[in-house]
Amino acid sequence: MPVNTPPQHPLDPLSITEIQEVIQIIKASHQNVHFHAVSLHEPRKAGMTKWLSDRSSATKPPRVADVSVIAPGGKVGDGLVDLGKRQIIQWEWVDGKQPIITVEELQHVEQVIRSDPNVVKQCEVSGISRNEMHKVYCDPWTIGYDARFGSSVRLQQALMYFRPHVDDCQYQYPLDFCPIYDSDKGKIIHIDIPKIRRPLRREATINYYPADIEAKGGYRNDLKPLEITQPEGPSFKLSGREMEWQNWKFHIGFNYREGIVLSDIRYNDRGNVRPIFYRMSLVEMVVPYGNPELPHQRKHAFDLGEYGAGYMTNSLRLGCDCKGYIRYLDAEFPTRDGSIRHIENAICIHEEDNGLLFKHTDFRDDSGIVTRARKLIIQQVFTAANYEYAIQWIFHQDGTIQPEIKLTGILNTYSINPGEDTDGWGTEVYPGVNAHNHQHLFCLRIDANVDGPQNTVFMTDAVPSEEPVGSPLNPYGNAFYAKRTKLGTTGQAMTDYNGATVRTWDICNTNKVHPYSKKPASYKLVSREVPQLLPKPGSLVWKRAGFARHAVHVTKYRDDQFWPAGRHVPQTSGETDDDGLVGWIGDGTENIDNEDIVLWHTFGVVHFPAPEDFPIMPVEPMTLLLRPRNFFSNNPVMDVPPQRTLTASQVLSKAAKQPGTFKL
Repeated sequence: MPVNTPPQHPLDPLSITEIQEVIQIIKASHQNVHFHAVSLHEPRKAGMTKWLSDRSSATKPPRVADVSVIAPGGKVGDGLVDLGKRQIIQWEWVDGKQPIITVEELQHVEQVIRSDPNVVKQCEVSGISRNEMHKVYCDPWTIGYDARFGSSVRLQQALMYFRPHVDDCQYQYPLDFCPIYDSDKGKIIHIDIPKIRRPLRREATINYYPADIEAKGGYRNDLKPLEITQPEGPSFKLSGREMEWQNWKFHIGFNYREGIVLSDIRYNDRGNVRPIFYRMSLVEMVVPYGNPELPHQRKHAFDLGEYGAGYMTNSLRLGCDCKGYIRYLDAEFPTRDGSIRHIENAICIHEEDNGLLFKHTDFRDDSGIVTRARKLIIQQVFTAANYEYAIQWIFHQDGTIQPEIKLTGILNTYSINPGEDTDGWGTEVYPGVNAHNHQHLFCLRIDANVDGPQNTVFMTDAVPSEEPVGSPLNPYGNAFYAKRTKLGTTGQAMTDYNGATVRTWDICNTNKVHPYSKKPASYKLVSREVPQLLPKPGSLVWKRAGFARHAVHVTKYRDDQFWPAGRHVPQTSGETDDDGLVGWIGDGTENIDNEDIVLWHTFGVVHFPAPEDFPIMPVEPMTLLLRPRNFFSNNPVMDVPPQRTLTASQVLSKAAKQPGTFKL
């Protein structure tokens, strides 16, 4: 049974008791509703900041729950519940919106398709007999948006597969038609059928489970044990959900949509505890697929806004997902009927050796120093149908924060006829298996607080001197410098990555100038895996995923501006910008110079599948860095104990005691 620990911190997730209280309050006012979200409505920043600065005497912010429900007839209700007052303090029925898809909805679709007569008929056309319908599976996705049905009817599209045996990889046997499921009616209302039919191809299986590996020669036998031990325990201290490690201090939150949320991130700089970021999280992602054939244009999942990184998170296992001395944090969410779903070990926390921290050897006498680094990892892994995403927040001793995402799992596949050309939109990774080109684009929300809440973002490009070779200012032609461009308005801040200039972005406090460099205290965003959104302007994906049109956007902070694709993402058309990042930016004239700002960064990968990615994909990592620049007076990790240190004077002393052994 989960331990129902009362929240100690205003940013702690809702406890089991709190979720249950909210559900009871809602049910007392609204009958027969389905719960799609019951989550912490985070305290307003002004009140929260006041409490953080003076916990002993400031008023603790109230506990408020954010709720989304669906009532009979498909009505969508949004509200706030004050847990202290035990009452609904805000409620609204919204039209033309669909809240996040729940796990229960996804599971129900597969049960329906197997008995639907029209689905059975299409299975027969594909070469599947009626007595094989128990071998038919589907991955239910939100429909994205389809103008034939609009946004008022709650729909899912079923990506169809066949699985000859329960242990076979279904993605080897994709089917060529796509049923559309109405959640309110609980039935299939339409089936999209391609112009070119592609019957099921019953090729020899290729699997990744032990029995199949053993049948094909077995596992490698040359791997020796690799043990990780910390006999004195970890170097971090976790008090409730507040972490202290190597001068770092921050709060670890978790919710149904973003998953891990890190708040009140500070660094103890020789006794001066300096704020860096108020809040950081992944807030959205989009995975557009590149096949223009109907219905593949609908395949562009917003995995956070449509399904939720928290809702889809895995229960992590020691020795498998995490190794070493691990601390875990659980998660609790409501089910659609109002009961509780407990996820054990939703977050794992551990340290790892990280190679060299710094080293120098004097070539004259072999004196020098070697110090090894250590890193702290806060991790969750969530499964979005076929894909797995390992989300790691890595903290380094030198003040660097490194968000890293590791992609694995299985390619989304589609059927292909023998000899059929993929037209460049995909790769035949196995006979009959066409894996379509796609992107994974993630949006990172950085609520800046670098040495205080007034911050400014500069774009920095490495460029050669404008002066010609032979000129007085560049006589030999070798001069180059960091060109800094202030992003003073929301319009100016809409910027893209430039690999030719190794572009970075500096989050600066221009009010705090370094005594040596005379430059402002800064945190530099170093991100080089930044592909452009490949669907063209005016396309459905382009309209719906406005946050992905540029690598960086910057807005002035406002409470409740969290979701760059909107609060309710399923079945949005993207035709209006009233709810989301594009709408918040407006005409682009708002000042963001020396203001309380939020930086939104979209990064990711373009995936052209290959046979090496199938039937299960080796991990593909992507990473970025937030590095201190002109923030510390000098190297902040010189006090980390070295593994070897030998000064020149020690070398000379040794040589004096052993004549003839030392050479200069």
